[in-house]
Amino acid sequence: MKKLGIIGYGWLGSRIADYLSSQFEIYNTTTSPEKLADLKSISTQVELVEFPEENKALQITAWDVISSLDAVIITIPFSSRQSCASSLFNKIQNISAFLGDYTGQLFMMNSTGVYDKEEKVYTEADQAIEKVSSERLFKTNFPQINILRLAGLMGDDRLLKNYNVSNLDAPVNHVHYQDIARVVQLMIELEQHAKLYNVVAPIHPSKQDVINAQNNELYDSEKEAKGRIISSAKLIEELDFTFNYPDPRYFHI
Repeated sequence: MKKLGIIGYGWLGSRIADYLSSQFEIYNTTTSPEKLADLKSISTQVELVEFPEENKALQITAWDVISSLDAVIITIPFSSRQSCASSLFNKIQNISAFLGDYTGQLFMMNSTGVYDKEEKVYTEADQAIEKVSSERLFKTNFPQINILRLAGLMGDDRLLKNYNVSNLDAPVNHVHYQDIARVVQLMIELEQHAKLYNVVAPIHPSKQDVINAQNNELYDSEKEAKGRIISSAKLIEELDFTFNYPDPRYFHI
């Protein structure tokens, strides 16, 4: 059985670990002592480690299992909009120190928030890795890294109807966490390196239609909203990938 390391046991990391635990031997990290018990039920090893935004790279040593891992997923969020440049740099350097000289398959989970807000269809070509600070820094340290730009994370307890939502006529760019896990699983099987993909459900109904569907109310099953759309066409074509959850109106079923 292949060994998979997951750095970050938040909402997404925990679900990827759980979904893939039957196919991979899971090694996890977390910053929370309270999560250790949950992790030990699905992980071969759990490492309690923090990645500060201060320059402490010299105090962080490489993960002691790193050389035995077939693939590593980084699910810790990065936002240049919320962090100053030096804090972002230090955080990534600290994670890089933890990865050591790892040359295996590596995945960075980023966000489709890297794209502008203009009402158009965005592809990976609209925002180069070199223009996204976090992606550029990881790419410099680990040229083999796969970067997945994720749409709004949904599934399980995350339903749009539970949030205060504005601009209800706008289209959603969402993805179910199980499809994220399936993309990673497929890319590991295909031994993919240095890829950049948007991971977004290919159907983009309006926010109102999604909320109505989740409330079992009437909605327009044929109409697709017009606005800012993030395209997953490259992922679908290059990996011959089929989403299990292509339509956000049915994420709750």
